[in-house]
Amino acid sequence: MAHYPLYGHIDGPIVIVGFGSIGRGVLPLIERHFSYDARRVTVIEPRGDHHAFLRQRNIAHDQVALTPSNFRAVLGKHLEPGKGFCVNLSVDVSSLDVMRFCRELGVPYIDTVVEPWAGFHAATKDIEARTNYALREAVRDEKRRNPGGATAVSCCGANPGMVSWLLKEALLILSRDMGRKDPVPENRAGWARLMMELGVKGVQIAERDTQISVRHKRIGTFINTWSVEGFLAEALQPAELGWGTHERWLPPEARRHGVGCQAAIWMMRPGADTRVRSWCPTPGAQFGYLVTHNEAISIADYYTLGEGAQPEFRPTCHYAYHPCDDAILSLHETFGVGRIQARDHILDETEIIDGIDELGVLIYGHSRNALWYGSRLSIQETRDLAPFQNATGLQVASAVLAGMVWAMENAGAGIVEADEMDHGRCLEVQRPYLGPVEAHYTDWTPAQDRAEPFGAPVDGNDPWQFRNVLAR
Repeated sequence: MAHYPLYGHIDGPIVIVGFGSIGRGVLPLIERHFSYDARRVTVIEPRGDHHAFLRQRNIAHDQVALTPSNFRAVLGKHLEPGKGFCVNLSVDVSSLDVMRFCRELGVPYIDTVVEPWAGFHAATKDIEARTNYALREAVRDEKRRNPGGATAVSCCGANPGMVSWLLKEALLILSRDMGRKDPVPENRAGWARLMMELGVKGVQIAERDTQISVRHKRIGTFINTWSVEGFLAEALQPAELGWGTHERWLPPEARRHGVGCQAAIWMMRPGADTRVRSWCPTPGAQFGYLVTHNEAISIADYYTLGEGAQPEFRPTCHYAYHPCDDAILSLHETFGVGRIQARDHILDETEIIDGIDELGVLIYGHSRNALWYGSRLSIQETRDLAPFQNATGLQVASAVLAGMVWAMENAGAGIVEADEMDHGRCLEVQRPYLGPVEAHYTDWTPAQDRAEPFGAPVDGNDPWQFRNVLAR
């Protein structure tokens, strides 16, 4: 990337809330692709780990933890009504409260997850209230109560975020390869009808992280390639998935929601202790964790034809995540000892020696069986493309960049999710940072090559039933 396109001028303050591995990677992309007054950039972050880094770049650091009692006052010191941008990359800070405050001021906003305030999950005894479904419904309720207004992009990282754009592109590829001449749909109903007419039954967000480090995991330390706090928060939430109209069997531990869009179910077990069968180009068949993510619900909801729990059409949708080997060992340790480790470490670009983050959508059940479409970004390519990031982080940071560009080009759009954005424009911005973006067909199904002598039932009439996907 010898030339970095300039996507616009940010007039006013840029406030970055949280400065972990993703914040550290987003900052250089903002510097490359926007013009702005560098004296008006502020990072709000309670930890002092990056204070020297920020000082070297002449960026203000407000070292404070945002809380329900102080967030308006702290943000109000730095934001200016009707100007600038708020980039929320934090944990333990309510996305909805910060989004609402920014919209009151008329400030564009973006985040990568619907995050609650610190302590919410531990203090909330109602398991259903801890689901991403419930957190998403709160944001959608806010959208319904206050339509329009300053653009606020909700849940826009690699996933949720980028995968929703990849899904639309994958549907167009599948349509083309089937010999159809479908026009690009112009609205939500058009996309849902295209998916239904293509015969797609469901979507897996299928990911394999093969990045390895020079250091070995030690007992008592949780290792990951991105936020350990963020990963553990979602890993310990209930498993969730969008629930398709083709499904004939409901897991006994599954529960339905009584309110909202009715697009998903949740399970009485944590996502990181729930395995599903999946497929990615490099490993082929693999196990993944059914970790809850906003896109599992938003995609199922967006591609619904009809309403309620029994619409005309809805795809099943869920995450199938195989993190890096050290994170797998860390999860085994967490569940084995029954508590989170005292120490954590994020593998950075200087210590990873090899591997890729292979992240895409596996759309299945159609006449071509299954199509995986996604990014196969290596650590070597990542080092050439951008500083301060491993492959996992760059997929997220570049999606934040794309979301910011879209928000600036679509002022007054109100609260939006990635599914509702122009996927072509967003991928145009993001693609230079994704390494190879490839389509791969496979004849694999979750019903084949089952080494299970203990009699776990298989639905042979429809290999893509969730009954076959869930590892029991």
